Amino acid sequence: MNAVLADRILITVAPTGAETSKADCPQLPTTLEELVDTARACEVAGAAMIHVHIRDAEHKPTLDLGRLTETVAALRESTDLVVQLSTGGSVHDPLDRRLKVLDAAPDSCSLTMGTTNFGDDVFSNPWPFVCELYQLSQERQVVPEFELFDLGQVHALHRLLDKYGLPYGGKVHCDFVMGVPGGMPGTADALVAGVSTLPDVVTSWSATGIGRTTLPVALAALSKGGHLRVGMEDVLTISRGVPVESNAQLVERAVELADLAQRTPTSTAEARTLLGLSPVVTM
Repeated sequence: MNAVLADRILITVAPTGAETSKADCPQLPTTLEELVDTARACEVAGAAMIHVHIRDAEHKPTLDLGRLTETVAALRESTDLVVQLSTGGSVHDPLDRRLKVLDAAPDSCSLTMGTTNFGDDVFSNPWPFVCELYQLSQERQVVPEFELFDLGQVHALHRLLDKYGLPYGGKVHCDFVMGVPGGMPGTADALVAGVSTLPDVVTSWSATGIGRTTLPVALAALSKGGHLRVGMEDVLTISRGVPVESNAQLVERAVELADLAQRTPTSTAEARTLLGLSPVVTM
């Protein structure tokens, strides 16, 4: 890592997700206006990248290309955040629709490295789809974030990079998604095992703890020098039995934890350097 960034931490906010309903969580940002307002607040709080799922007019998950394109444009107009679109969508979205997410031209995209049991559902990511999505990200010059739900997916990352080379931008950034029922547990032991088996070409990694694993995973990631993803996609309580009021609240807590580890949130420009993205050109 660049020596200038050694004491920095990339904080990604995942504000919405595809699992929680608006009816169950009215403070969840599901409209474009709510998402933009959330993004602004989270940028002020210390986030440098936003991981985006979108909803339709009924607040249900969608991969509608028009809405995705409009969302990317609105976030770029209103913030300097690195805009990362989810290519996972919901567990019910077909693979061909998920490939078309890159048509919205985000800065980054999620790229899950294998199929995972996801609660009572199955999050399907067969190997041919993973390969096709990765090659498409290289062609479209979109930087992937490799999502790792279990140790087998770390091995798959080795296989993918060996076969197709480095991503666009030359940097390799991963995110351990931990605590999903069916995936790796959200424990320090599991994180240490995952980090120890990462390919040597990995230049940065972050970790996400789902639900009650949020704090254990965050603290373990900080102790190992990793970055953090937080947000209402992943947890809906700020402490036991206390609902989250906003995504910015979760970002603020991540900043406080990082401060204890004597690490400073990256600026959005530093985040772009970390991820291998080109600087934003201003006119």
